[in-house]
Amino acid sequence: MHQPISERVGASPTRAPRVVIAKVGLDGHDRGARLVANALRAAGMEVVYTGLRRTIDQVVDTVIEHRADYLGLSLLAGDHMIQTPKVIAALKARGAGDTKVTVGGIIARQQVPELLAHGVRQVFLPGTPLAEIEKFIVQDFGIQQ
Repeated sequence: MHQPISERVGASPTRAPRVVIAKVGLDGHDRGARLVANALRAAGMEVVYTGLRRTIDQVVDTVIEHRADYLGLSLLAGDHMIQTPKVIAALKARGAGDTKVTVGGIIARQQVPELLAHGVRQVFLPGTPLAEIEKFIVQDFGIQQ
């Protein structure tokens, strides 16, 4: 793939990004979430995958416990417009509002602006290459290319 993050980190930041990949709600399909988690881990990021069918509180607990820089929500059941704002509100309520939230999964292109208005940092639509997700986090986190 690319040069590992440990070899790319410049003066700032001095560590790899911490990422939590989460499945909120009753969605039972996690192949994409596991692929993203593995790709980011292989790129040198610290990654925690929460597993299937997590509650919002469980996800926020994980973000806080691991002091995550990013939360990647994987939503395939069509409930992203309901779950995402609730997750963002819960993060803010628990003092983790600075965690950058990304969303991926089965999302209609016309819903992207509304998700961004709710505070989502980036939306990854179906078919997004794994390298594009990695590149976004690397650049957004400020790691030198």
